[in-house]
Amino acid sequence: MSLWRQISRGLRTLKNRTAADRDVADEVRHYLDEATDHFIAQGLSPDSARRAARIELGSQTAVHEQVCGYGWENAVETFSADLRCALRRLRQKPGFAATSLLTLALGIGATTSIFSVIDGVLLKPLPYSEPAQLVAIAHTAPGLNMKEIGMTASLYVTYSEQSRVFQDVAMWSTDTASITDLGAPEELPALLVTNRLLSILRVQPEAGRSFSPWDDDPRSQRTVILSDAYWKSRFGGDRSVIGRRIMVDHTAREIVGVLPPSFRFMDREAALVIPLRFNRNDVDLINFSYRGIARLKPGATLTEANTDVARMLPIASARFPMKAGPGANMFAEARLGPLVQPLKDVLIGDVGNTLWVLMATVGIVLLIACANVANLLLVRAEGRRQELAIRVALGAGRGRIVRELLLESVLLSLAGGIFGLLLTFGVLRILVSSELPHLPRIHDISPDPLVVAFALATSLGTGLLFGLIPALKYARPQLSNTLTNGGRSFSQNKAQSRTRGLLVIVQVALALVLLVGSGLMLRTFQALRHVDAGFSSPHEIETLRISIPSAQIEYNDERALRMEEAILRNIERINGVSAVGITNTIPLEAGSNDSVYIEGQNFAAGSTPPIRRYKAISPGYLAAMGSHLIAGRDVTWTETYNQTPVALVSENMAHELWRDSRAALGKRIRLTPDEEWRQIVGVVADLRDDGVERAAPSIVYWPLLQKHSGRAEPFVHGGPPRSAHRTLAFIIRTPRAGTLTLLQDLRRAVAAVNPSLPVADVDTLESIYDRSLARTTFTMVLLAIAGAMAFLLGVVGIYGVISYAVSQRTREIGIRLALGAPLHDLTRMFLRYGLLLSGIGAAFGLTAAFVLSRLMKAVLYEVSPIDPLTYGAMSTALILAGALASYLPARRAARVDPAQTLRAE
Repeated sequence: MSLWRQISRGLRTLKNRTAADRDVADEVRHYLDEATDHFIAQGLSPDSARRAARIELGSQTAVHEQVCGYGWENAVETFSADLRCALRRLRQKPGFAATSLLTLALGIGATTSIFSVIDGVLLKPLPYSEPAQLVAIAHTAPGLNMKEIGMTASLYVTYSEQSRVFQDVAMWSTDTASITDLGAPEELPALLVTNRLLSILRVQPEAGRSFSPWDDDPRSQRTVILSDAYWKSRFGGDRSVIGRRIMVDHTAREIVGVLPPSFRFMDREAALVIPLRFNRNDVDLINFSYRGIARLKPGATLTEANTDVARMLPIASARFPMKAGPGANMFAEARLGPLVQPLKDVLIGDVGNTLWVLMATVGIVLLIACANVANLLLVRAEGRRQELAIRVALGAGRGRIVRELLLESVLLSLAGGIFGLLLTFGVLRILVSSELPHLPRIHDISPDPLVVAFALATSLGTGLLFGLIPALKYARPQLSNTLTNGGRSFSQNKAQSRTRGLLVIVQVALALVLLVGSGLMLRTFQALRHVDAGFSSPHEIETLRISIPSAQIEYNDERALRMEEAILRNIERINGVSAVGITNTIPLEAGSNDSVYIEGQNFAAGSTPPIRRYKAISPGYLAAMGSHLIAGRDVTWTETYNQTPVALVSENMAHELWRDSRAALGKRIRLTPDEEWRQIVGVVADLRDDGVERAAPSIVYWPLLQKHSGRAEPFVHGGPPRSAHRTLAFIIRTPRAGTLTLLQDLRRAVAAVNPSLPVADVDTLESIYDRSLARTTFTMVLLAIAGAMAFLLGVVGIYGVISYAVSQRTREIGIRLALGAPLHDLTRMFLRYGLLLSGIGAAFGLTAAFVLSRLMKAVLYEVSPIDPLTYGAMSTALILAGALASYLPARRAARVDPAQTLRAE
């Protein structure tokens, strides 16, 4: 038969199923008639012949189903009938359906939500053309004991001109810039770039043009490109702004372009993109204040790129020799090496480890949910044993029974997947709009087609997983026992009891793994909260940043300091302010680094002193921070203005170098071999400047104003090159921190000194502190939610199994009670069974947790992955909850009237 005839016949059959069934019935009847005539011809009576024909044919229902099974249309009709039957059965048991749906929706929703985060952060390519070719260029400096440092202008020029594997190279950094001629002054985030960065990303401006090499030349007219958001918010999307000049840091810049709305670079929010202008013939060899980016040539590999960079490093050193003076040998002493990495890896960092741990966590929750629903389906199938036995007796095949049972479980899982996907949409919306996770690429997280496909595949997989157990177990019931007893049994079948008990053991074991994980994260969070971060009462500390354009102060450092002190004095007079200080970098946001020479320590040729963190501070900074002096005193304003060579050091640096805080007083340090020595006048308690979870760096505190060290910029730091006297942060201690009225007072205090200065980055230190713990908090919250869900599902599983055991042994309980069995013996029997399941599950769970918790070592702080307190507390809590879940149904069974239980079937 041709394909077209098969399709057309099938469609006719589906359109008129009654006629098709009548045709099949006619065929069966015709066969019976012919078989009857055959047996009559052999000498049997008509009745005997008819009976013999029916025996030979077998079950007419089975034959009818077998005939209907031929052809694609019959398969469709059979599936449709099974689907209608499954839906009807689910409607008849709304409580069972609702419980299963809720359980699966939570499990599938949680799993899909975390997968959406993994998809957006780890799996999606960067939103640029051919993103696999984009790499970040950095360097190692083993001579300075630094795993990674950035890029210098000299290396940028060398790589741009000498590279064999890069199509193009660019250099970038971040900064802030003030706009003063468009209304109230405002401080905006800025991206400083060389002219080829947008070309490397293959991003074309939405309006205007991109930068050209001429924009990088210091002799050219200053230009700027606006972000789409700032263009629309400030200029209303007016294209005529192209060519207009605006005052950026009191310098006129021409707007030459507007970025497309979708543009994002390394998760930086930049309202302005400004050219990095430098004179190629006067570049700094050792100022590693920038970051590099490049696009590989087609077919080039990371290995080839690193080899090529290693080849070019000596070329840069030869082409741009250091001038005589301080740090002349530092480039060679650093022993630079290549560190070319995929741009995506640099952006993501180490967050992947945390996300995969969370994915495994919610996967365990989903397995527990599957075990719970499988137990529900086992109980449901147990109640249908007589129905299934009758159907098998009438000729229903094992495959048909398995298909029907699986279809019911798959329907439940698909419905749970739909609700879980809706839950995912809500969770992701909350996640993206909150600051809790502090994840890279958070704006790329969305329920895209891959996420929907994952939810569908997970739903189908879970449906098959928890549906196979009852399907295989009850597809061929014991006909003789089932039909003889009418579907009733005196006591619970041991095999059935073992299956349900095994599922509960699995739930308890998996729940304990999650409880241990959430307990370890809770202990980590508590440990971090009790860390002495080097400051006190962060909720009472307000921070803000101001940037004084160099043109305003005519590049005069003392004039800038006078203006900053005047602002400080105004802030001191604000009601409720108890202390104010100034610093170049806000605590917990890292800072600048440079080598520090120690008097009396000789360094061999080719070696450099260790790199230290340094901060420029004003008098009063320590009081505003709540940092205490271990020994000595603070700097004074007189020393600051007189540029007296004094300094303070952190406690860990004092102990490292002189073994005692007081022994550090009077010792002398300096930045370069050629500048004067600076005497240590104080030792400050350690500050967790890189984040609460990281060790406190060794810090040197300089006065805000000091004599030039001979090197204009530090060897390496985390920001762009800028004067510490121009851009500074104010630290303000007041119980009014975080209030709108304080912000208004602060703006007035700044405007009273210089009305053109914008107040930027206003925040409380508590918010900064919380952000430093954001990833730990995010992990802890998700693990706690997963652990609570697993705990609840595990306890519900124990309760369900004990309750069902009680219901199945109703007659046995009645007989025991009638014969005088003590009530507490019956209670103890079921309680012992529940404790046995909990204990076995806890034993397996502790073993699994002991192995799996080692994977969490990277996210734990001062807590062992095998912390005995956590293991003991969580296992005890789970076993006690299991005992309570067992006691309740056991107590209910023991209080039933014996007469009623004896009559119960």
